[in-house]
Amino acid sequence: MKRRDFLRTAAVAPLVSFVPFHLAHAAARWDRILVLIELQGGNDGLSTVIPYADPKYAELRPTIKVARDRVLQLDERLGLGPELSPMMKLWRDKQLAVVLGVGYPDPNLSHFRGIDIWHTATNADEASTVGWLSQVFKLEAPPADYAADGIVVGRGSVGPLKAPDRRILVLENGGAAAMNEAKRMAGNAGMGGGNAALAHVLQTQQSFKISSAAVLAKNVDRVDPGATFPAGDFGNQLAMAARLLGGGVQVPVIKATIGGFDTHAAQLTDQPPLLTQVGAGIAAFAEAMKKHNLWDRVLVMTYSEFGRRPRENGSGGTDHGTAAPHFIAGGKVKGGIYGQQPSLDDLFDGENLKHTTHFRSMYATAAQEWWGIPTPFIKEKPLGLISA
Repeated sequence: MKRRDFLRTAAVAPLVSFVPFHLAHAAARWDRILVLIELQGGNDGLSTVIPYADPKYAELRPTIKVARDRVLQLDERLGLGPELSPMMKLWRDKQLAVVLGVGYPDPNLSHFRGIDIWHTATNADEASTVGWLSQVFKLEAPPADYAADGIVVGRGSVGPLKAPDRRILVLENGGAAAMNEAKRMAGNAGMGGGNAALAHVLQTQQSFKISSAAVLAKNVDRVDPGATFPAGDFGNQLAMAARLLGGGVQVPVIKATIGGFDTHAAQLTDQPPLLTQVGAGIAAFAEAMKKHNLWDRVLVMTYSEFGRRPRENGSGGTDHGTAAPHFIAGGKVKGGIYGQQPSLDDLFDGENLKHTTHFRSMYATAAQEWWGIPTPFIKEKPLGLISA
C-alpha cells in the first residue's frame, strides 16, 4: 500500500497574555526531546496500575478486576496490568517513573472540556486557546533552524502545541509525500492578492512547509526505526517518530495518540488490546532510541483527559472518572513510584478518586527539569525525577 501523508501548520485563536520572562537561567536544553502519548478517551487507571493488595479493589470490581496472580508487581501494593509486560524491563532498569493519582481540583468529566484543561494547563474554571507547550515556547523559543516546534504523528490534535504562528507539522501515515505537499504550497505563492493578512498567512505557511519538508524528505522512510513496533496505527506513529529522530530531524516535541479508551462497556474485551499496544509501543520506542544513541535525550510522557470511576458499572465497564496514573520514561529518568495512590475508601463525591498529584507537576517536570525553562504560569513543583 502506498504511504501518504499530509503536512499542515496549526491556525488557532489569538494568543493570551503571558508573564514576562527574564533570562536569569541557563540556556534551554533544546538537544532534549519530549515525546507525548495521548491516551484518548479517558484511560482506566485501576487496570493500568493496579492496587492489587487493597481488598477494596476487588470489592469495587467483582467482574472486571485483574486477578492478583496476573499483576506485574512493582512493590507490595501496586503492579502493572499484564498487558504492559514489555515495559517491565524499563522498570527493572530504573528508567520508568509511575506517577500516581494524577488530576486536578474540581475535575471535569467531559471529554472535550477535560482534554482542553490538560492541553492548556488551565484550572477547571478557566479557559485558554493556547496549549501549554506553546506557552513554554513563548517564554523561550526553540531554535529557528529546527524542522518545527513540534511534530504530531498520526491524526491526533495539535493539543498542547496549539497557538497562532506556532511551527507545527502534522504527519499522517508516514511522511514520504511531505516534499510534494510543500511543492504544491509553493505553487500558491501568488495567492493573497491585495489582502495583506491573507498574504502573510500564506507566506508563513509556504515558507514553513517548504523548509520543513526539505528536512523531512531526507529519506526518512528509509531510516531503520531501530526496533520492531507493534502492528497498527499507534505502532506506525511511534515507528515514524523513531525514524524522524534517528534520521536527524531536529524537533523538541513529538506527539502520538492512541484512542479507544472510553470503556463504558466490555472493558475486559476492549482495554487490554489498547494497553498491549501502549506497552509494546513504548518498549519498542525505547529500544529504538537506544539503538540510535538517543535514549538519554528523550523523555516519554503519557496523559489522558481523565481516569475512570473505581466502581464498575452494569455493562462490564467503567464511567468517566477523575485521577489516574501516568508514565514517564527515558534514559535520564530516575525510575520509581512518585506520588500517593488515591484511597479507594475515601472517594470524591462518593464515587471518584481524589487526585494526589497535580497534572501540571508533570508539565513542570518537562519544562523546568528536562529543558531548564522556568515557567511562571505553572505554580506546581516538578516531580524531581530527572537525573543530571
